[in-house]
Amino acid sequence: MFGHERIELKTPDQVRVMRRAGLVVADALAAVRDEVRPGMTTADLDAIAAAVIAAAGATPSFLGYDGYPATVCVSVNDEVVHGIPGPRVLEPGDVVSVDCGAIVDGWHGDSALTVVLADADPADVALSDAAERAMWAGIAALATSDRLGAVGEAVEDVVDATDTALNGGARYGVVEEYVGHGIGTAMHQPPDVLNYRARARGARVRPGLCVAVEPMLTRGTQATQVLEDDWTVVTADGSRAAHWEHTVAVLESGIWVLTARDGGASRLAELGVAVAPLD
Repeated sequence: MFGHERIELKTPDQVRVMRRAGLVVADALAAVRDEVRPGMTTADLDAIAAAVIAAAGATPSFLGYDGYPATVCVSVNDEVVHGIPGPRVLEPGDVVSVDCGAIVDGWHGDSALTVVLADADPADVALSDAAERAMWAGIAALATSDRLGAVGEAVEDVVDATDTALNGGARYGVVEEYVGHGIGTAMHQPPDVLNYRARARGARVRPGLCVAVEPMLTRGTQATQVLEDDWTVVTADGSRAAHWEHTVAVLESGIWVLTARDGGASRLAELGVAVAPLD
């Protein structure tokens, strides 16, 4: 079951359970995306996701994790990840990233999306679009590469090729301090899934590997800092950030995006990759 890095390789039946967890997460994020609007609080978004997870008979992955006090993370504007939901009222033009995890029968799913609210700055929309495209490129790399380092290379290739005219011509920052990860019986497991080019090639991509691919881009530098709540990560220069994530399984026949309703079929088809669902 374990490789030399103690990477947990899943059986097809275990992947099927992770798919159930992934669909709960997909539904929770879809509900948040449908409801989020100016005037709501970040706590309202947490309540929406919590209700979907509870109705599915699942358990939140985040609530109580190392003391984390909420069901989802809601990170706004210069907040990159791990923003704690609370009384903050959302404003027009806010960049809102929501990260959600759920457990079904002991197996986890994890996904995140970014929404730019009404009266959006086109530069913020472009940032989120670039982060989403970078995520899908990283996922597609899993289908054709034998090492996880290809994910980070694909992410940076998208960033390098993105027209940043709306950002004053400045290249987006690729956050390096927070990366993707293995996932299964725990939310965070080996191996790390880097979002940037590195000398090391990374772990071998092989059937049974399940990982979360989650690039985080900023309109400024890659540098971040943690606020006094010991959770919320913000950009050091105050620039806005976007975060996208999906849980992906590598199977004998290909890859399957466990937290996408269609398994990732529509977006991966654009990149020449076909998904390989077990069911």
